[in-house]
Amino acid sequence: MTTDTTDMTDTPPSAIPRHVFLVDGSGYIFRAFHALPPMTRPDGTPVNAVYGFVTMLMKLMARGDTEADHVAVVFDKSRHTFRTELYPAYKAQRPPPPEDLVPQFGLIREATRAFNVACVEMDGYEADDLIATYAREAVALGAEVTIVSADKDLMQLVGPRVTMLDPIKNRSIGPDEVREKFGVGPERVVDVQALVGDPTDNVPGVPGIGVKTAAALIEEFGDLDSLLARAAEIPQPKRRQALLDNVDLARLSRDLVRLKDDVPVEVPLESFAVRPRDEAQLRAFLTAQAFRTILARLGPLPDDVPSATPAPGAVPSAPSYDLVRDVAALDRWIAEATAAGVVAVDTETDSLDAIAARLVGVSLSVQPGRGCYIPLRHVSPGTAQGSLDLGGAGTGGTGDSAPPQIPVETALARLKILLADPGVLKIGHNIKYDLQVFRTAGLEVTPVDDTMVMSYVLDGGNHGHGMDELAGKHLGLTTITFKDVCGSGKGQITFDKVPLDKACAYAAEDADVTLRLHGLFRDRLLAERMTGVYETLDRPLIPVLAAMERHGIRVDATELRRLSDDFAVRMVELETAVHRLAGRAFNIASPKQLGEVLFDEMKLSPGARRSAKTGAYTTDAAVLEDLAAAGHDLPARVLEWRQLAKLKSTYTDALTARIDRRTGRVHTSFSQTVTSTGRLSSTDPNLQNIPIRTDDGRKIRRAFIAEPGHVLLSADYSQIELRLVAHVAGIKALIEAFHHGADIHAITASQVFGVPVEGMDPALRRRAKAINFGIIYGISPFGLAAQLGIDKGEAKAYIDAYFARFPEIRGYMDRTIETARNQGFVTTPFGRKCHTPGIRDRNPNMRGFAERAAINAPIQGGAADIIKRAMIRLPDALTEAGLGARMLLQVHDELVLEVPEAEADATAALVRRVMEGAASLSVPLVVDAGLGPSWAEAH
Repeated sequence: MTTDTTDMTDTPPSAIPRHVFLVDGSGYIFRAFHALPPMTRPDGTPVNAVYGFVTMLMKLMARGDTEADHVAVVFDKSRHTFRTELYPAYKAQRPPPPEDLVPQFGLIREATRAFNVACVEMDGYEADDLIATYAREAVALGAEVTIVSADKDLMQLVGPRVTMLDPIKNRSIGPDEVREKFGVGPERVVDVQALVGDPTDNVPGVPGIGVKTAAALIEEFGDLDSLLARAAEIPQPKRRQALLDNVDLARLSRDLVRLKDDVPVEVPLESFAVRPRDEAQLRAFLTAQAFRTILARLGPLPDDVPSATPAPGAVPSAPSYDLVRDVAALDRWIAEATAAGVVAVDTETDSLDAIAARLVGVSLSVQPGRGCYIPLRHVSPGTAQGSLDLGGAGTGGTGDSAPPQIPVETALARLKILLADPGVLKIGHNIKYDLQVFRTAGLEVTPVDDTMVMSYVLDGGNHGHGMDELAGKHLGLTTITFKDVCGSGKGQITFDKVPLDKACAYAAEDADVTLRLHGLFRDRLLAERMTGVYETLDRPLIPVLAAMERHGIRVDATELRRLSDDFAVRMVELETAVHRLAGRAFNIASPKQLGEVLFDEMKLSPGARRSAKTGAYTTDAAVLEDLAAAGHDLPARVLEWRQLAKLKSTYTDALTARIDRRTGRVHTSFSQTVTSTGRLSSTDPNLQNIPIRTDDGRKIRRAFIAEPGHVLLSADYSQIELRLVAHVAGIKALIEAFHHGADIHAITASQVFGVPVEGMDPALRRRAKAINFGIIYGISPFGLAAQLGIDKGEAKAYIDAYFARFPEIRGYMDRTIETARNQGFVTTPFGRKCHTPGIRDRNPNMRGFAERAAINAPIQGGAADIIKRAMIRLPDALTEAGLGARMLLQVHDELVLEVPEAEADATAALVRRVMEGAASLSVPLVVDAGLGPSWAEAH
């Protein structure tokens, strides 16, 4: 263990500490490095992290309200610790520190010594363990402890006499804040973290358990050991099985996340006593780094002190955010953005619904660490009491009663020129939302970049892509949340009611963080050779999706209500039939009452099993399906009743409520950054999951209709995933069959089962079809047996015969799994990375799931890339052809367009041509197109 105390002035330490500050030095380093752009001293040594660290340490030491008499900065010394001995994969996926940061580590230690502050690190232990040990010692001596960090791993230490201080927000973190984050008190944080795991540190956790679930389980069972001992009592099957399968993994995770508070430290706590600063020593250090700005705070500067050289956009240690109150200030910001050629933009609104939202304000950032907020429609324009401390950021709030907002039309007229300027790149985080809001306000925005989409292209499947998560992961920042500025959730207060100083802090930070992330992601896209995927697939899709969302699709509310009424009548009829079969009335929606009827009164079998926790019978779909398959009518009727109930509540009733009164249309939201394979997803409402396998499900599509004088066009890729399997695996027999337009399932049956195509038994073709599609998803003999209603041995024989006839697919699978293991991701034929984070998991179930996902990802992801290519090309193709069709929906392999009736045939031909030409594969792409007044008739 090392500490630097030899250079300290010879002032005797306090005998007994009263208030100890333990600074998370490593957290300071990475926050400083990522918050500041590159900066070098005259000899070329990078010093941006040193500059930020010095500024933060100066601010901390200058606090007049701490009464700290003991202070130490605690660092990580090496990656090899007792945790890596325990679990070699711990933090193994973390890349080495950035090249420009490495030479700054030693300088930061020197900076700490220059301030005459103790600097502690120790082989074999992380800084967090040293902090835990010193905190325990200090509390034992009766001292108060403040841990200067926002790191969630340190929150387990919060308790009597121990608090945390977020150095960026200048906010204390106590038990209430910990409970808000984890759902449990500090004493149970370790248990929750053990269940959840931590992908950043490669802590496995229990698959499928998130923070909310973990907190609920720990609150119910008391602690991790009790939970694991009683896991069989958990009623939810997946949750129960996950815990039963991963008991050892949960305990290992607890050992990894629990901080050691008994490290055999060699440096006594008393040596951390605060000592007077040696001005000569500090000045010498600052002069050597050429930190003229910081030196100036200490007094007059000698003329010969050089200046550190910042890169363009260098920022001070604390961000500077301006509240724009007048036209002159707005014009200055617009001029600066125009000169820079790049600006981060964010909108604040009064709604999360992009189509309905009204613009409340706009934030801009042109340089890292600098931003502004332009309020437009705030109800309460003054400055709030107790506003956020941004560590020196100037919000410009004065609290006066003069109107602080520029007239809306004036501000929009000036912003309109900037946002439409083709020479200025506009950067946003989920900028598609902002495009909709600006469009409603009469402003067009081009060209654009999106940091959320950039993050997804780089790390899709590895983690989430929300701004708060990315700011913490890449910049070491804990961002201001909506709750911070309004004290409640977004559904309870709209942004137009947030006081201006807090609005400025929150909004300008969003633009600032977006700009900083953009610089990091732009460089990574180039270095990791992912620029092509971003520039040709994902970025050009943003305005296309925005237009589709804005158009929406017309829905016949009368038809939905008719269907809803029909479902309700049939549900009553089914309920009557069920009661007649049961011999009495009961609540069909009650699993408990249904179980009693099925198993206590009717004595049905198979499937009678009880929940270990409640003692009630299990009556999920699998149980009812088994009973129905055994010939029992009542469970079959209940299954039908449940299906109608879901269709009614999820679709016919819910969609009616989602029809926009202004447009008469439903406006879904398409997300590019949710799935792990590049597929788009649809939310609010989800129009991709409307069931089509049942007659009742298909009826719902009848309510999606075209405008008068128009028809709907449905264009669907035929068997695109099977075609991609043939392409990526190089299956010669299937490639030849696709080129000849043969019935691929009949060909497969002929090849696998050795029967001629002519006169083939339809049942045999169905079996081949099930294998064809099942192979893509890694179907098991058990799964195929269940699907075909055959025994497991016969199903295994089918799969073995398939691989024997098409050995190329087995080779593809083996190669893909090996690639995923070696590099942690696989790629689609078009270069998209699909990460497979569980591919090296020690749990065979998790590893098997990741292997199946790896096999499927290039296929499903390739299909997603192909339809994206088509979507990007279609708008220009339609315009060039003088056709008035509009793209409305994308549902997996299908596009839905609204087409003028007179242009229907020409549009169908063009759409088919563009979609079939979207990619050049070893097999042809084929598109089936249909036209009709409703989606059901077009598909």
